[in-house]
Amino acid sequence: MDKEKKKSTDSSDKKTDAARGKKPAPATSPTSTAVKPAPANTMMVDGHEVAFQPGDTILAACQRVGIHIPTLCHLDGFSPTGSCRFCVVEVEGRPTLIPSCTYPAETGLTVHTHNARVIEARRTIIGLLLADHPGDCLACVRSDSCRLQELAAELDVRQRRSYTARPHHELDTASPSITRETSKCVLCGKCVRVCEEVQGVAAIGFIGRGAETIVGTVFNQGMNVSSCINCGQCTLVCPTGALHEQRDLIRVVEALRDPSKTVVVQHAPSVSVSIGELAGLPPGVDADGAMVTALRRMGFKHVFDTSFSADLTIMEEATEFVHRLKHGGVLPMFTSCSPAWIKFVETFYPGFIPNLSTCKSPQAMMGAVIKTYWAEKQGLDPKDIFSVSIMPCTAKKFEAARPEMGRNGVRDVDAVLTTRELARLLKQHNLNLVNLPADHPDSPFGERSTAGKIFGASGGVMEAALRTAYNMVTGEEAANPDFREVRGMKGAKEYRVTVAGIELGVAVVNSLSNARALLDELKSGKRSDLHFIEVMSCPGGCVGGGGQPLAPSRSDIATRMEKLYDIDASEAVERRLSHHNHEVKRLYEDFLGSPLGPISHEILHTHYHDRPVAR
Repeated sequence: MDKEKKKSTDSSDKKTDAARGKKPAPATSPTSTAVKPAPANTMMVDGHEVAFQPGDTILAACQRVGIHIPTLCHLDGFSPTGSCRFCVVEVEGRPTLIPSCTYPAETGLTVHTHNARVIEARRTIIGLLLADHPGDCLACVRSDSCRLQELAAELDVRQRRSYTARPHHELDTASPSITRETSKCVLCGKCVRVCEEVQGVAAIGFIGRGAETIVGTVFNQGMNVSSCINCGQCTLVCPTGALHEQRDLIRVVEALRDPSKTVVVQHAPSVSVSIGELAGLPPGVDADGAMVTALRRMGFKHVFDTSFSADLTIMEEATEFVHRLKHGGVLPMFTSCSPAWIKFVETFYPGFIPNLSTCKSPQAMMGAVIKTYWAEKQGLDPKDIFSVSIMPCTAKKFEAARPEMGRNGVRDVDAVLTTRELARLLKQHNLNLVNLPADHPDSPFGERSTAGKIFGASGGVMEAALRTAYNMVTGEEAANPDFREVRGMKGAKEYRVTVAGIELGVAVVNSLSNARALLDELKSGKRSDLHFIEVMSCPGGCVGGGGQPLAPSRSDIATRMEKLYDIDASEAVERRLSHHNHEVKRLYEDFLGSPLGPISHEILHTHYHDRPVAR
């Protein structure tokens, strides 16, 4: 009787719930489990739960946890374009594949990054890119570092599906710094974005329409007559051989084989903390001593350290700044160590040419004293000296070719190799920096302070100059030689320092888009509180130069910078000051006289001029 009553009651309750519009509770059993909603800010990727941060794209979230999604046009730190479509993934519930670099990560998404559909799409994209790409891979400068080759190998695309006839493009070798091979361009747009957004130059852009679209200069003229400043940041991000440094390697090898030439070499401060990366070492490892050994084994008769002439630059530049400050000279004074920055001013802001320091760069100063003082001491005709420099910068090639950088038809520097070219030279000679013993550069241009060494980092020139300028003004040493406020990766930094009762406003800028912003403020009259400004053309300074290892991450550049400051901090105070360099003092005693004196001004200083170009 009780069981029948209970059944009747249950039936009545169900009818009542139905009448109220309620759904009956689902039947459960001890073995069944309810489906739980996905946790907030997580998605499923290839069967794994992946957390993401607000604002992440699918690509960013996957990269953070180490899930590989291949990319071609993507640049870290830039807004995505999704133009190459190589990072496509499948999202369940979406009818088409989507570019992961532009699609926002959302809670509850189920993403497949490498299923059959995605892989076939990527193989098709590679096939289309290869269809009209040159087949000269064996002779291409990027044959061992081509992103297109890497992607083709990753997807096992070993044959072309078709061939497309494209218009013939002449090789553009007119620039002393950069070669442009339009036929190898895959239209990823990286170079265009870096030139415009990082450097504020926009020397190159997309021109033409449809299938005729290329990346070129205004009116598709040669790079030498464009507004290009030769910084080489475009070569760092180009995934193929469409943009690369003008190669001086063959000329250097020929000189080394010429018994009539005395071949000497100098190496820039930042090269020692970046060249190791191309030998398989982690970023920031200092390979200075091993590099000196390698250069000698290659056949260079004398090896000099450009950090020496960085100290020499400080003696001249700090003296020039103090002279301008005391005698009403043009202020603010800009540093002049970066040749891309110099050309930027000559091209876009010629009204500021009087503000530029007249000092040559450390590369050019070293070249000048080698072809004058050192040549005389060695009893050599400057014409018989072949002077090579190893630089982190493609613009140094342009600087070495400037007519102002030499005398009587003899160049200060005959050839400039980038860090990347040095790596190729090491391979040719079967020299591995990992296995070589350390050696020291030659005197009289081998001693350096660490003030000269930090020239390779943004803020380093300013800090080195302040250390010496303080001594020149007060006759004393700064209580603390560290000026940490001017250090770091930040694009623009300012600092106020009081010297002998005078408050000085100094600024440090890296990347020329940041320099443009500051110049516009100065030009408009909004700023009048700055006295001394350091400008480095490339992100982070020379450690991020256009001739350094390809496609560096921001952390790679920061690590190189940190190593330079570690080297500086490891030395005694006297070794951290340019004006305590004994070999620099001896050079003044034996030859130059005094900073800004008649001889030093003739040998170590120069002039600049405006460069109108088509825009």
